[in-house]
Amino acid sequence: MTDPSEETLCVAALYRFSHFENPCALRGPLLGLCREVGAKGTILLATEGINGTIAGSDAAILCILDHIRALPGCDDLDVKYSRAAAMPFGRMKVRVKQEIVTLGAGALDPLTHAGMYVEPQDWNALIADPDTILIDTRNEYEVGIGSFSGAINPHTRSFREFPGWFDTLTDDLKSQGRTPKIAMYCTGGIRCEKSTAYARSIGMEQVYHLRGGILRYLEEVSAQESLWQGACFVFDERVSVIHGLAQGDHVMCRRCGLPHDRIEPHDCS
Repeated sequence: MTDPSEETLCVAALYRFSHFENPCALRGPLLGLCREVGAKGTILLATEGINGTIAGSDAAILCILDHIRALPGCDDLDVKYSRAAAMPFGRMKVRVKQEIVTLGAGALDPLTHAGMYVEPQDWNALIADPDTILIDTRNEYEVGIGSFSGAINPHTRSFREFPGWFDTLTDDLKSQGRTPKIAMYCTGGIRCEKSTAYARSIGMEQVYHLRGGILRYLEEVSAQESLWQGACFVFDERVSVIHGLAQGDHVMCRRCGLPHDRIEPHDCS
């Protein structure tokens, strides 16, 4: 585990759903700026907005975020900050995609149809309610190193599999005559913007999601009050973070490509 006092680089996980008429035109200037200030990471652009994680000096990250906030509809950019002792990315990439987080469920508008936000400080009460069904929207390998107690694991290999799994769940609930509260969470909040928008599009009404995702929860809720168990997988060379967003003890297996504890034996045969 890395000592937070030794972590000198700023890591910013960011996203914003917006409406970009020509995301290709935004790519060049953004990539050029990131390279100019020495930042590394990955940023995705699409007609539905922007998503990514970047790392660099505090000044570099501030400069890039100022640029992004000036893009159409991005003044209220969602950003989670953490620290790293070494650069957690190999290079800087800015890519234009069909979706900034790929659900493949057709036209959804998370800006206006996402579920109700729940602040980290209020999350424990919601998920402790016996009338709430708690769903982890992340993939199997992410859930494997940490989750909220009692959460349902959809056992998905990619986010594209989530709508089909959720359709089956809602069919089961309807057959039982149940209309519970649905609470969803993910790493930084972006997947839940889409998953809750999808839930509402098929008629679910009481749909909630954790604002800022696991990362904000681990940042703002103390370990003593936390209902989180384990570590949170992150998509960079730190591999995982824990409470206070300090680096965790996980590494990626060179053989199977999955995260595992650096101390515990790992069998990927």
